[in-house]
Amino acid sequence: MGKSDAQAFVDSHRDEGTSELFGITELCREFGITLRALRFYEDKGLLAPRRINGARVYTRRDRARLSLILRAKAIGSPLSEIKRYLDLYGDQGEGRAQQLTYVIERTDQEIAELEKKRAHIDATLAELRVINTTCRKHLDERKRSKKI
Repeated sequence: MGKSDAQAFVDSHRDEGTSELFGITELCREFGITLRALRFYEDKGLLAPRRINGARVYTRRDRARLSLILRAKAIGSPLSEIKRYLDLYGDQGEGRAQQLTYVIERTDQEIAELEKKRAHIDATLAELRVINTTCRKHLDERKRSKKI
């Protein structure tokens, strides 16, 4: 089945006015990722598209998972952690409460860590400003003393 055949198949199985199934190139285009990246997520067990006549076909659930994967990656979450989060959901959403609890715990930890880093950065900036101001004063004094 060629690319156009696969897309035609996907299109023929869509409900009127909705996008229930997606082709691989369609998702790649929508999310701005490569085919290789999408296959990589599949290899890591993060996505499990159906195969119809050899073509990958993604459901709305796969699309939602991909969106979550990319959001989590954007904030620096490792793939192992993303997989754990996605796996908590379960087949029918039975693990949603566990999933939410996990996210709350992880985001609390990450927020605390980032706040510590910000405090350290703020202290470092304050120290650098003191050093910079002091050096500027010394340089100005030297310039003035040589002009006199």
